[in-house]
Amino acid sequence: MGTTSVRERAAVLAGRAAGAAARTLRLGGGTALPGLVAARIAPDLVERLAAGLRAGTVTVTGTNGKTTTAHLLSAIARHAGMEVVANRSGSNLERGVIATFVESKTPSAGEAGVAERRLGVLEIDEAAWPSLASRLRPRVAVFLNLFRDQLDRYGEVDSVAEGWRAGLRALASGAGSGATLVLNADDPSVAQLAEAWPHRVLAFGVDDPRVALPAPEHAADARFCVCGARFAYDAVHVAHVGRWRCTRCGRARPARDVAALAVETAGEGARARVAVGGREVELALPLAGLYSVYNALAAVAAASALGVAPSSIAEALAHATPAFGRQETFDLDGRRVRVLLAKNPAGLNEVVRTLETAGPPLRLLALLNDGIQDGRDVSWIYDADVERLAPLAPTLVCSGDRADDLALRFALAGVEPAVVERDVERALDRALEATPAGARLEVVPTYTAMLRVREVLARRSGRRPYWAGERS
Repeated sequence: MGTTSVRERAAVLAGRAAGAAARTLRLGGGTALPGLVAARIAPDLVERLAAGLRAGTVTVTGTNGKTTTAHLLSAIARHAGMEVVANRSGSNLERGVIATFVESKTPSAGEAGVAERRLGVLEIDEAAWPSLASRLRPRVAVFLNLFRDQLDRYGEVDSVAEGWRAGLRALASGAGSGATLVLNADDPSVAQLAEAWPHRVLAFGVDDPRVALPAPEHAADARFCVCGARFAYDAVHVAHVGRWRCTRCGRARPARDVAALAVETAGEGARARVAVGGREVELALPLAGLYSVYNALAAVAAASALGVAPSSIAEALAHATPAFGRQETFDLDGRRVRVLLAKNPAGLNEVVRTLETAGPPLRLLALLNDGIQDGRDVSWIYDADVERLAPLAPTLVCSGDRADDLALRFALAGVEPAVVERDVERALDRALEATPAGARLEVVPTYTAMLRVREVLARRSGRRPYWAGERS
């Protein structure tokens, strides 16, 4: 990061010490504490540490898929020979970003080549992106989607979109004006961001009519164009994401630079034939569901913006693994346990769609929390179409802080819970008891419930904690 001041070196050392202490004592917030400590000592640490990433920084933001997209892009970048600095745990506010920098390995004086290949791949909270972007000065900025999520914290989706536009205007007028935007062409709220950007834009989307839904889902959030008229859809893929056009002003889904021409989502993975850079490549993904294909397309577009060859991208994705808490699988007591995070209506609908492809019988542990990171208002569960699970004859255990609310929602959908148990570990035991040996248990938690149930699964299966995994 160039010449550092005594204050900045002290901030890094203090942050690392705080992180080590948090992990040793198993304190909560261990992924953010180093950043909180370091930022208190040196408030401009984001700018200074970001400047030390010689290959630049990629920011990934959006409502759903940030962690998975950043994880896939990191795998591609490593395969291409880059040294990646990434917030793997998903701690995506300022303190989490600083913690990522603080905890990353700093190349020694004899590793000049490594320093030149250091790339930041940072998922950024959608509300935090406008303030962090001008400080990080990204080389590539990825925008995935915009869905209703944590309304008590974010407000309506239009407020988030306006924040992004303001952030882009500030970025365009500053030193970060050379960034490439990577936009989801199929989400009108995201695609229209190109109007606020005078520089390079790459758009990605799905061009396979076989994956279309009959109509916009109940969870659709983008209904009106910036001109005030309604959107019309020729095809819907996820919620309001699809082939859209304005009925008045002529705005429409833009041309795709990266497009999925053929998609297969049956089974535990997904496959897609993708056009990128004038070539077509076959992608084999370790993740199920159409939403995983969208995340992969975003990673492909970002990697293309970085100059990675399509063949290298495909090779990297063929060997990628699921991200932390996102379709991870654990072998436990002769059962396979898969964790499918669902934190808002659009995300839960896609999880339901993924579960439908597996077919009956369904063994399900569903967990609902209402922590600050989840959103206090849990009424969103009524905007997800969980009725579609009833034909799968599920054996259901409900857990979490709001287990009773979740059980009521499922009961109204025609799915009677076998067990309602608020304690996560006991609920997991009951769900495993109801899952025959050799079968699979699906675990569908909200965010803080995912942290808890994943901790239990990792401990019981002998897997290392996520913070003890790979570091760059």
